[in-house]
Amino acid sequence: MDIKLDPSRDDLPLMANTSHILVKHYVLDLDVDFEHHVIEGTIVLFFEPGDKLKKQSSSSEVTCPSESNEVHEFRMLESCHTPVTNTGTFSSKVGYNDITICGKRERDTSVEDDNHDNREQASGIPSSKCCFDTGNHGSENFLLVLDCCDLSVLKVEEVDVAAVPGIEKFTRSPQLMVVSEELRNQIVHELAALPADRWREQLDYYAHCSQAPGCGELLFATDTWSLQIRKAGARTATDFPRAIRIWYRTTPEGRSVTWTSDQSGRPCVYTMGSPINNRALFPCQEPPVAMSTWQATVRAAASFVVLMSGENSAKPTQLREGFSSWHYYVTMPMPASTFTIAVGSWAEMQPEACSSDGLAAERAFLPPEADFRYAGACGHMEYPCRFQNVSTTTQDIIPHRVFAPVSFRDVCQETLLQLIPACLSAAHSILGTHPFSRLDVLIVPANFPSLGMASPHLIFLSQSTLTGSSHLCGTRLCHEIAHAWFGLAIGARDWTEEWLSEGFATHLEDVFWAEAQQLAPQEAQEQQELRACLRWHRLRDEVLNSAEELQVLRPNRENTGHVSDSGASVVKHGLNPEKTFMQVHYLKGYFLLRFLAKRFGDETYFSFLRKFVHRFHGQLILSQDFLQMLLENVPEEKRLELSVENIFQEWLESSGLPKPLQRERQAGAECGLVRQVSTEVTKWIRTNQRPRKRKRRENKEVFAKLLPDQLVLLLERLLEQKTLHPQTLQSLQQTYRLPEQDAEVRHRWCELIVKHRYTKAYGQVERFLRGDQAMGTYLYGELMVSEDARQQQLARKCFELTKEQMDRASAQVVAEMLF
Repeated sequence: MDIKLDPSRDDLPLMANTSHILVKHYVLDLDVDFEHHVIEGTIVLFFEPGDKLKKQSSSSEVTCPSESNEVHEFRMLESCHTPVTNTGTFSSKVGYNDITICGKRERDTSVEDDNHDNREQASGIPSSKCCFDTGNHGSENFLLVLDCCDLSVLKVEEVDVAAVPGIEKFTRSPQLMVVSEELRNQIVHELAALPADRWREQLDYYAHCSQAPGCGELLFATDTWSLQIRKAGARTATDFPRAIRIWYRTTPEGRSVTWTSDQSGRPCVYTMGSPINNRALFPCQEPPVAMSTWQATVRAAASFVVLMSGENSAKPTQLREGFSSWHYYVTMPMPASTFTIAVGSWAEMQPEACSSDGLAAERAFLPPEADFRYAGACGHMEYPCRFQNVSTTTQDIIPHRVFAPVSFRDVCQETLLQLIPACLSAAHSILGTHPFSRLDVLIVPANFPSLGMASPHLIFLSQSTLTGSSHLCGTRLCHEIAHAWFGLAIGARDWTEEWLSEGFATHLEDVFWAEAQQLAPQEAQEQQELRACLRWHRLRDEVLNSAEELQVLRPNRENTGHVSDSGASVVKHGLNPEKTFMQVHYLKGYFLLRFLAKRFGDETYFSFLRKFVHRFHGQLILSQDFLQMLLENVPEEKRLELSVENIFQEWLESSGLPKPLQRERQAGAECGLVRQVSTEVTKWIRTNQRPRKRKRRENKEVFAKLLPDQLVLLLERLLEQKTLHPQTLQSLQQTYRLPEQDAEVRHRWCELIVKHRYTKAYGQVERFLRGDQAMGTYLYGELMVSEDARQQQLARKCFELTKEQMDRASAQVVAEMLF
């Protein structure tokens, strides 16, 4: 489909100058304010020089993606000649000594405008839209660039880490006689370089350092996509402070944060990340190469539960005045985009065997240092890796909990909580060691715009997965669990190669789900062939109705993974609203992996995949890393004419349907489950063609019982019929009890209702649009293109009832359809 794209509007800029300086650790100290819909507090960033600085003594000029050629105005702030304690806008409810206690407890257990608030609160420094050279320019100071938008930045200061008691152990001098920038930077360097078996001590000292007094405010300015920080006299990244504190607050309209109500009517907030990731939650380095660890203390009213990407199963610490504090941490370096938080009045459900004892639970999540027995060398940077721990490599079911609005407690207890152990065990049997030590699963509010999302230690699932049989819930859960390996533990070095995450998760969800159900090999193969048939239809339709540029899995081709000298880059089509609703990266990626598994045989392919996971966990990859290692590990007679180059050409760098896939679909025979659907479709067509007034003695059709995926295929085939009579539709509904089926089936049923104007069932369409917002966007379009006044009225009515709570991107797309 020939659709013109606008790179200036569609591409997402990654502004951080990661080649010069890298964040090693974040410490967040935040308050959640539901009255004003803001999250506010401080973030302390600990830095190390970037790769470029390690290779050369100074940086040359770098140009970031820019919107204009204006020059930023940095106003000199009044210098702090004495240590500055945190007595600013935010009232810290946890002091320095409280953090010490907290550390010990853990040991036991595209807005188009600028950030307008900055102009009023950041000492008069103006916002502007432009780009900076970020290296050393003779007399110019070094410029730190962080990814940031939709935030009010109030103050930036250097942190006096040398003031922390006992910190002298990280210096070459036993006594801190003369405190200098060089000494502070040495302390942070030594702290960041601590070996993996001292991770608890490292986290404690990061916490202590984050609460140390300030020792001088820094110059800063913001533009649409970034925060820029200077220190007078710091001419290179080597001279720049290694620890800085940023005081900031989110904005209610910030695109990384969603404020809404849960299904029980209680207020809640959660972060989606995509498409702008977390830059509207905290200033950070967005490029995936900026692998960092983090810890966070979050305060909220005592009635709320705080969930977060964290290795520990946090429990609240009661504070005075009806507030609680929650503390989480991670020791595995990951991109800042993977950080996720959700705050709400969630009900908690655990397996009966799971101990509520915080000490026992904490020990289960990450064994103490003495338990590490190295099972083999890893290729990633040093951290306490589960792949190197004998006791965790054999752990098939990791500790897990389920959280949901109170109104979903029973269905989660009966369905979701029962599915998790089987799905975790199945994943372990296929890929081996779980990369993460525990898992929380949260049923998110109705406005969540997809069926699921995976983050470290935390999975979001849509309420749509809980209806009907356990099939949709199980397959989606398997998909998100697969992301623990592909998407999180192994990430794409270039975000345009989304297939490395979604293609793998889509392919693995079928394999995991078959294993979780303990299907016989033939039955598993039949079900997987059926799902391949469904996905082929979706891919074919998407290719016909989308821009060709958006159908390419490796759009940067030979420039994939390349960045500017500073480390800045853009994510091609990252802001395109159409891309949000596309599945091409899921589907073409899935079909490529399915093609390779069939070519080499499942035993060879999955044996290799386990080897690949062990080799690349904790690292970032490009497509060629996977393909080269795969082709090197299969016998030459199975490779035939396959090469990285022709896979790139046929599968990853071309729009449309891959030729090998077209040949396979043309030559392949229908599997038994698909043939059964074809038989049932014939029966329904025959039924539809009979006279409406039947003779009493006329034999009725006997319809077979169908699996959920078969029902989806049946309804898709019936959508191809020009006319279905109301009696036929009523019989369909009664025969398969369609209103009680899962959301995938009900979605196709609603399409039939709309196409054939089955007015008796319009109430079901309304319920779907209001209750299954993760899947309903397409239906709005169907209601409007029908040019039927009643259907268009139904679409507008549903939108009016849901638009205030609807995901903003989805609401914008729907509004464009309706008005």
